[in-house]
Amino acid sequence: MTFTHLVVVAIVQGITEFLPVSSSGHLVLIPNMMGWPDHGLAIDIAAHSGSLLAVLLYFRKDIAKLVNGVTTTNLKEPGKDTKFLGYLFIASCPTIVAGAALVMIEPNLFRNAELIAWATLVGGLVLNISDRLTSSQKLLENMQGSHALLIGLFQILALIPGASRSGVTITAGRLCGYSRTEAARFSMLTAIPIIMAACGYNCFTLLQEGQRVSIVLTLTTTLLAFLASLGAITLMMHWIKRASFTPFIIYRVILGLVLLTLA
Repeated sequence: MTFTHLVVVAIVQGITEFLPVSSSGHLVLIPNMMGWPDHGLAIDIAAHSGSLLAVLLYFRKDIAKLVNGVTTTNLKEPGKDTKFLGYLFIASCPTIVAGAALVMIEPNLFRNAELIAWATLVGGLVLNISDRLTSSQKLLENMQGSHALLIGLFQILALIPGASRSGVTITAGRLCGYSRTEAARFSMLTAIPIIMAACGYNCFTLLQEGQRVSIVLTLTTTLLAFLASLGAITLMMHWIKRASFTPFIIYRVILGLVLLTLA
């Protein structure tokens, strides 16, 4: 694996993980379009770990509240932070279960260039519809269990490369009536258990296969993905406070059409 390949993978992963444009779709397409070999589990884990560190840092105040909610919880009368943690659990579980099932059946079941193209295109159009139709500006402090479950069920679609985990969860959040910033915030927080589960499984696989890991390459990948993710999160959260998801939707439509043409 060349250093250029590593840099591209780390930066693309970092930028696209939390934007509604699909990181997995881009990472599947990079080797196909560039003629590069698959970057392997170690680099995949390092890139996702960098993204995980970025979201933990950016939402450190939210996470501190959740930790405090767990340590001070009253099971008879759970506080709002404890309830919110429960909603994150509800929203994350369907994807973790479905992802485990997919791994046992066939991990590469949906890794098809034409399917990625359609998922990219259709996902962008659905996000556009949900964003334009929703005028309410609900806050996450008023979240309901049914909304968390709906977002969790939508998130299963993210197992299809191109659909975008961020895109489908934001779409569901908007359909439930949450503001753009609140829908994006919940989407990014649900990414934490999903990424942790995926990295945990990949680490187990890596150990089983006994693959050699370059400390320098993995640390470089982690750092680059961390910086790219932190920049992408900061940019998007500032952008949607003042504008819509239109630039991301246009990008997805154009990318989807180009990929369909190439396919």
